[in-house]
Amino acid sequence: METMHATTILAVRRGQQVVMVGDGQVTAGSTVLKAKAKKVRKIYHGRILAGFAGSTADAFTLFELFENRIEEFHGDLSRAAVELAKYWRSDKVLRRLEAMMIVADKKKLYLLSGNGDVIEPDEGVIGIGSGGAYAYAAAKALCANTDLAADKIARLAMGIASEICIYTNANIVVEELL
Repeated sequence: METMHATTILAVRRGQQVVMVGDGQVTAGSTVLKAKAKKVRKIYHGRILAGFAGSTADAFTLFELFENRIEEFHGDLSRAAVELAKYWRSDKVLRRLEAMMIVADKKKLYLLSGNGDVIEPDEGVIGIGSGGAYAYAAAKALCANTDLAADKIARLAMGIASEICIYTNANIVVEELL
């Protein structure tokens, strides 16, 4: 079977609202295997959002590792993100994982990668996966030129990405922190 392509995950922070959306499409090559996968979720008593793009098995491994770190550091998102990135980069098996994560709480938003990246975006918008750049660009434009709420921006941006990226569909899951 061909390698699975990534997905599209977008996070938008606007004011006190933080939203993370993910499309539902899982593909192998040019074949859609699943249309309604859930790639974003609330963790740590509903106070943290996490979303993944990449290989499904790798992403579930990362979710589990991140949940362990966030519990270990009692909900401290920054510390958990840095510790996961360090562990991910230094472990021989983990550094081969083909996935990325976005994690967020009410104050912080980070992109995590196996290269050791812990990136906090300047403007409260970040996208990952095959359609991530499309969703990111659309969300940035909407943030700069409208007064729309974060959830509306995220939904519109994902709609635009789904029209452009063949690995992104319009079956989105939305998780929100108010």
